Amino acid sequence: MKAIPINTNQSLNNKRAKLAGILYLSLVPLGILGIIYVPSSIIVPKDISATISNITENETLFRCSIISALLVQFINIILAVLLFKIFKPIHTAMAALMVIFSLLAVPIAFLNEINNLVVLHLLDQSNESQDLISVFLNLHQQGIIIAQIFWGLWLFPLGYLVYRSGYLPKFIGILLIIGSVGYVVDSFTLILFPQFQITFSEFTFLGEVIFPLWLLIKGIKK
Repeated sequence: MKAIPINTNQSLNNKRAKLAGILYLSLVPLGILGIIYVPSSIIVPKDISATISNITENETLFRCSIISALLVQFINIILAVLLFKIFKPIHTAMAALMVIFSLLAVPIAFLNEINNLVVLHLLDQSNESQDLISVFLNLHQQGIIIAQIFWGLWLFPLGYLVYRSGYLPKFIGILLIIGSVGYVVDSFTLILFPQFQITFSEFTFLGEVIFPLWLLIKGIKK
């Protein structure tokens, strides 16, 4: 019987870690395009006429934001599976919880893009469709708020696994848990106090940058 090298699993996990790092980093430009750049450049608060005009003039960009949002969900599925394989030996239940929270956001985010597709359909209708366009744009924003709850929740078990694993520095796990709290607090704050202007996740996202960079550059320790 042929002996299996001791470092086989380590080598495989490092390959998974580097691929996970690449996929996680790819979420940054895709997320910025769909969630930050396009809404801020096209949607004019409390002026649906100007918003419709912007969407009409930048329809390709608006469609690209839909594609980017869909790509993010496909990547999230693959990423969750890779991270589950890496961290399952540390704590199977927490690794499973991480995957569940991550995947719960996927159908919400997928279905949420229907709102933007309806907006594109209504652009060719009469001026009476302005109110409907406003409704669907608002529904899309509310859908992001709901999905964001799970984008935050999945970071908690991930941060716990990173902290307990010994694969990575413990401070990265702590930063991921802080990032989890930031997203969840943002979502519930926007639901309870929609006029509240402070976004906590703008200050708590650091772990999501350091984590994939560490996976890509340093890999994981034995």
